[in-house]
Amino acid sequence: MSHHCFRLFMLILLGAGVAACSTTDKAATNTGNTSSTQTAEDTSNLEDLYWARIDSAKMSFTEADANFMIGMIGHHAQALVMSRLAPKNDASPQIQTLAARIINAQKDEIASMQTWLRDRDQPVPEIHIEGINLMIHGVDKHKHHMDHTTMPGMLSPQQLENLANTTGDAFDQLFLKYMIEHHSGAVTMVQKLFNTDGAALDDQAFRLASDIQADQITEIERMKLMLANMRES
Repeated sequence: MSHHCFRLFMLILLGAGVAACSTTDKAATNTGNTSSTQTAEDTSNLEDLYWARIDSAKMSFTEADANFMIGMIGHHAQALVMSRLAPKNDASPQIQTLAARIINAQKDEIASMQTWLRDRDQPVPEIHIEGINLMIHGVDKHKHHMDHTTMPGMLSPQQLENLANTTGDAFDQLFLKYMIEHHSGAVTMVQKLFNTDGAALDDQAFRLASDIQADQITEIERMKLMLANMRES
């Protein structure tokens, strides 16, 4: 709920109450000004309370939540590296469309996770991609520093080189094989978060992780079907 929408809602709600009272006591003319002032004060107090609770809720997270966001940003970033190869490596139109969809979805999710971390005064990974080289800055000297290459589903440097050096139909099949593994790793990371005591109780963290899980599972099934059709043809 935006600041403006909340204020409008509260004014309507409190205004309705004042109107109801005025119909039962029309003689209280001078009371109108007092009620108006009281309404404004009540609205301001309730609004302050609302935003205070929102700010408080943002701090109700665990280290596991922060580690998940930091890790998943790096995980998604490698999917961008892989997907950017599609137009360069003569992928089929079908694979290029899939790759473009992955880029759009995961860039949006990266931005959401960076915002989540920033809002909670946590280190925010910044990603830089040069070809198949992925650099992640912003967490090197923090307790949340981690080796992104060891996360589930992450491709090794050799696998990335293999993908980068493959073209045409061979690229299509290798891209699907690797991306299925990559997406499956992301699902594993979400499941680990959900299985951690006290984690994912933050509403935004839960929704982000749930959306990632749902999107990745749906895309895995789509890619498995695409790969099966390629192998049969």
